[in-house]
Amino acid sequence: MSQYKSLFSVAIAFACVLLALNFGLRSSMGFFMAPVSAEFGYGREVFAFALALQNLWWGLFQPVAGAFADRFGTVKTVVAGTLLYALGLYVTATADTIQGLNVGAGFLMGMGIAATGFGVVLPAMARMVSPEKRSFALGLGSAAGSAGQLLVVPVAQSFIAGYGWSIALLLMAGCALLMMFLASPLRETTKPTGQTAASDKKQSMSEALREACTYSHYWLLVAGFFVCGFQLAFITVHMPAFLSDRGFASDVAVASLALIGLFNIFGCLLSGSWAGKYSKAKILTGIYALRAVSIAAFMYFPMSAHSVYAFSIITGLLWLATVPPTSGLVAQMFGLPYMGLLYGIVFLSHQLRSFSGV
Repeated sequence: MSQYKSLFSVAIAFACVLLALNFGLRSSMGFFMAPVSAEFGYGREVFAFALALQNLWWGLFQPVAGAFADRFGTVKTVVAGTLLYALGLYVTATADTIQGLNVGAGFLMGMGIAATGFGVVLPAMARMVSPEKRSFALGLGSAAGSAGQLLVVPVAQSFIAGYGWSIALLLMAGCALLMMFLASPLRETTKPTGQTAASDKKQSMSEALREACTYSHYWLLVAGFFVCGFQLAFITVHMPAFLSDRGFASDVAVASLALIGLFNIFGCLLSGSWAGKYSKAKILTGIYALRAVSIAAFMYFPMSAHSVYAFSIITGLLWLATVPPTSGLVAQMFGLPYMGLLYGIVFLSHQLRSFSGV
């Protein structure tokens, strides 16, 4: 039986870098909308629909990926997801038809993101650390994804400027392959001991799923993430083009997404820390309310570079701050053995709404 790991262990560090790559590469896709649309003469809605499909397939495949990880292990799931992710980027880079874009950027990347992202890696991180550190570990993993957005988005933009969108996607596909090597320390995860372990062994996956479906608070989490998905996907995909339409230089859009990524780190760490001390439900309520106010204020008041940056900072603080309390509530309600599956279903609702948001 392996021991609980420190928050500063190699396994936790590798998991964080893996999530940074997963989230950063995905967050860069909005910058390919303009060059791809211009080269092939597509309307902007063509590439947007491919990214909407990505969010849809990400959500549909997330419970499957979570269940696979729960049963067969995190490493096998991440390796398979890495290959799908890299293949999706390659197909997108070489696509010369709308169907190719839908297959590459939509279907393949969506499944790859699901198998290498939060729904698979966060449960593994939760199992690695002691219960009192679990919420902060979930916040740390979420913050790592934010750091990926901060670091990878400017690199992707520089790839596009220097080599063109097709070569940029091929370079990103090569970067995606690194995720399978980062997954190797996740092979050993601590399992529950004592009475908890004995109890967990008595419950099958189907029984755990039936229990969750009869619990009203679980469906409230599903409904909350449904709203969350609409807000985040809409901003990620359409913010660069929206700012361009308003006359802002591309540097403003890059800075906007980078600020979201930067302050997302602080938001995730604070949320993870608070979720271990205070009511997770109240934290979620506050985050969703503040998001609504900030979006309404951004659209109501006159728009300037300063208002864009202020909105980006506030949005960043609230961006993935929902993940630690939401995933923590799933673990608190049902334990860790089938967290991948149960969190995956919650995340499915997030991605269904992301599809319509994009």
